[in-house]
Amino acid sequence: MLERQEVETFLVLAEELHFGRTAVRLRLTTGQVSKTVKKLERRVGAPLFERTSRVVRPTAIGRRLAEDLAPLVDAMEAAVRRAVDAGRGISGELRVAHVGSGTDELLLKAVALFTRRHPECEVHVREAPLLKTRASLLDGSVDVLFASFPFDGMANGPVLLREPRVLAVAAGHPLAAEESVTLEVLGDHPVVQYPEVTSEAFKADRTPRATPSGRPVPRGPVAESFSDILTLVALGKGVCPVAESTPRVYPRSGLAYVPISDAPPIERGPTWLAANTTERITAFVRAAVDATG
Repeated sequence: MLERQEVETFLVLAEELHFGRTAVRLRLTTGQVSKTVKKLERRVGAPLFERTSRVVRPTAIGRRLAEDLAPLVDAMEAAVRRAVDAGRGISGELRVAHVGSGTDELLLKAVALFTRRHPECEVHVREAPLLKTRASLLDGSVDVLFASFPFDGMANGPVLLREPRVLAVAAGHPLAAEESVTLEVLGDHPVVQYPEVTSEAFKADRTPRATPSGRPVPRGPVAESFSDILTLVALGKGVCPVAESTPRVYPRSGLAYVPISDAPPIERGPTWLAANTTERITAFVRAAVDATG
């Protein structure tokens, strides 16, 4: 019989293909991860991973073992969750909100799965204005918010959606004809700013004060909403890094979107007030994770 730590370590390493990242996820040392994998390999009687100074990849036996074990582990965890939820009972109401339309599909999948699992809990969904996202969590009018990270000062669930960043510019802007740009161009053009109530970590991530080389980024006008940001950009008041899905979610003329080659992806997921953590919220976040696969 395999031990739980052996199985968990093996499956995480098969996913991450990196001893360091595996150790961070499991809150272990890389030495503990290596020791556990070697112990499992001795039990199997064959190498499960090919290791070099640059690459970690599963062997044919390791790949087959991961394919066989993963669904079994998922089924066991799901069975335990169902038993726990049945014992505790999840009912009442859950108020879920999202910012804009970038997470619509993900949110609907999460709500559908949560409702199937917990039919006695009624889920209310609405859109939260950008200016009131934090306030709605603090005053309790929203239990869980699907938003872009970082969302400091709150409990953040796992990242459920990643997408590339692009630079929104006016259609007639000199950068509009470029195939791609780097973050250094932010030092040459005013950047339209998010509302002042937006968290400092979020603003630092979306509209940095300096370029990667340390040049200051000129600050453009401050917008009241994301729609206003796009309007100011279309009017030529500045540029702004946004998600790749923006032209689909907020279609409008007068804008061009240029890929940013060296920008990290935008990440989205659930966030909530830590002091307001309940079984309903925990179960909903779990459903959101499962709904995304």
